[in-house]
Amino acid sequence: MSRATTNRPSPPFVFPAMKTLIKNAQVVLPTGVESTAILIDGERIAAIDPAGHTAVDEIVDASGYHLLPGVIDDQVHFREPGLTHKEDLATASRACAKGGVTTYLEMPNTRPPATTQALLDAKLALAAKNSLVNYGFYIGATPDNIADLRSATNTPGIKIFIGSSTGDLLVDDQDDLERIFSETTLPITAHCEDETTVRENAARLAGTTDVADHSRIRDHRAARIATQRAIDLARRHQHRFHVLHVSTGTETNLLADHGTLITAEACPHHLLLSVDDYPRLGTLMQANPSVKTKADNRQLWQALQDNRIQVLATDHAPHTLEEKQQSYPQSPSGIPAIENHLALMLNEVHQGRISLERVVEAMCDAPARVWDIVGKGRIAEGYDADLVLVDLQQTKTIRNEEQITKCGWSPWHGHNTTGWPVRTWVNGQEVYREGQFATSCAGKAALFDHARGGYWATVND
Repeated sequence: MSRATTNRPSPPFVFPAMKTLIKNAQVVLPTGVESTAILIDGERIAAIDPAGHTAVDEIVDASGYHLLPGVIDDQVHFREPGLTHKEDLATASRACAKGGVTTYLEMPNTRPPATTQALLDAKLALAAKNSLVNYGFYIGATPDNIADLRSATNTPGIKIFIGSSTGDLLVDDQDDLERIFSETTLPITAHCEDETTVRENAARLAGTTDVADHSRIRDHRAARIATQRAIDLARRHQHRFHVLHVSTGTETNLLADHGTLITAEACPHHLLLSVDDYPRLGTLMQANPSVKTKADNRQLWQALQDNRIQVLATDHAPHTLEEKQQSYPQSPSGIPAIENHLALMLNEVHQGRISLERVVEAMCDAPARVWDIVGKGRIAEGYDADLVLVDLQQTKTIRNEEQITKCGWSPWHGHNTTGWPVRTWVNGQEVYREGQFATSCAGKAALFDHARGGYWATVND
């Protein structure tokens, strides 16, 4: 039984416009953790520590819990349209709600890929009907869609696959990359693995069926060359750039002293798994970029601590278990993580590796600032009431059979984790409570204000 009580009926939930008071929580504010109350009025946070006589429709007694801003995951692959046997917006957004994720930004490599405004708008329309939580969609760069990239609206930014893609979404030619960085204004992000290096390594290891060779094919050099190349483009053209899923310690050495231009992120599999886990997990941990060594794990954690890496994201990329269990290299790369990511990081808090405040900054505040998302990422008056209540003392085991993601498995199956989300609100509406989900969609399209100047320019707002 939860310690957080309420006077509302048991799930399934309904969503009238109402005032909700969450009291007695340990609230993670921008200034630190404080025992206080939060008043939700409609879609927004109306007050922190409101007057005691304030009339409300609902009171949540959150004694013993911590209240966090809703997590913003800025790198997910939810597979709709075109690959919905692996995942879709309905199942993925429910997994988000369970995991405390209230906003996601989805990558363009669906079928068809989102490379025009019309295709972006089609994905936004799908999410408006099917997403339990908030959403945004990147536009994908191709060698030939500069006009679309220049005119795109309602998007966090431009995604480039500098390696690790096929067809139109692979942009590896230097002249094409120069044009994208010089002739567009939206923030840019990229998958950075050098295609030439990957192909050379694959040729050298041709015929291998050992999945551990995946980390030799997609090696440190491939990651470093592509990341250095992208940083050089961003600096020469003075174009805001975000490095996705940093996987190597050598990359972290490239991430300092870039002023307002360059930010970066790490993912749970690169922080928590290493090449030593291949005998245990095999193709289930195959990902692009590949996992690296324990030394790389330590360097990534250090870069996260000293803010060379600003963001924690998942790169949630589900495949069916049948697909993943094919022999290498027929097995696809990508793993599901979105419903367990916050719990995995809270477990690191429990173990003393990282502070709760740093986790909240990297999972909530920083992604909102990197992508100029209006009104999200913080518990502050006037911000959207995207909130997650967590029990830092609850210990559970991650189990495949309990996964909400459509693919139905996790590489962390059997892992005991302390610290779990128990309730989630999106735009002031409760969407998840201890295994129960809302029956109607509360998610809305995120709003992006790219005139604000980015993470570093607003970090002290």
